[in-house]
Amino acid sequence: MKEEKKINENIIEGRNALLEALRAGKPIDKLYVLDGCEDGPVRTIVREAKKHDVILKFVSKERLSQLSQTGKHQGVVAFVAAYEYSEVEDMLALAKERGEDPFLILLDNIEDPHNLGAIIRTANLAGAHGVIIPKRRAVGLTATVAKTSAGALNYTPVAKVTNLKKTMEELKEKGLWFVCADMGGEQMYKLNLTGPVGLVVGNEGEGVSRLVKETCDFTAGIPMKGEIGSLNASVAAGVLAYEIVRQRLIK
Repeated sequence: MKEEKKINENIIEGRNALLEALRAGKPIDKLYVLDGCEDGPVRTIVREAKKHDVILKFVSKERLSQLSQTGKHQGVVAFVAAYEYSEVEDMLALAKERGEDPFLILLDNIEDPHNLGAIIRTANLAGAHGVIIPKRRAVGLTATVAKTSAGALNYTPVAKVTNLKKTMEELKEKGLWFVCADMGGEQMYKLNLTGPVGLVVGNEGEGVSRLVKETCDFTAGIPMKGEIGSLNASVAAGVLAYEIVRQRLIK
């Protein structure tokens, strides 16, 4: 608990501080509001949050007290991203600037900050042009993610999108194709993973969601010889990312 207090995940509490943060365009991942509170300032905060498409959660006073570190939350507590989010277009521009085919990593419902941080670190080392995460049911750019990425967040763009499937469809129109990490997929060594590619990785429990998987062009499986069921999501992302690197090097 002491470690969590020390990191604090960039929490903002109090009505004035939060309203100013929203109006200044700070990247807020989640806003917790006292359920049933109808005060004018709180309504204004909720309205501003909706304008910026911030995820809103209406919770009990007890829950807010658990989240609060100052004890003076005034009915609102927000978690602010440790780093600014990028746009998907920034990633395509980076690929163009480097004279490379776009290589993006898309994460479907990764909720563990250590996994996200490790994947961002791998993305940087593998030369990926960016990481795309969904707004809902996924961890954002918390301080823990930043720490686990070991500095990679300074160099690797991360975009947060409302709808992963729609984003993939838009990227397909720009020439990208998508490969989904899946235990039942074709062995990765048999697939051609070159060209403008997006690697899609899901969480350990559920894998990639059905709609996102259906939007992918191929599924890639990692050969496994052991007795346990699957690899950690960040390890699977690393193995597949470096198969993409290998194939690009020998192309």
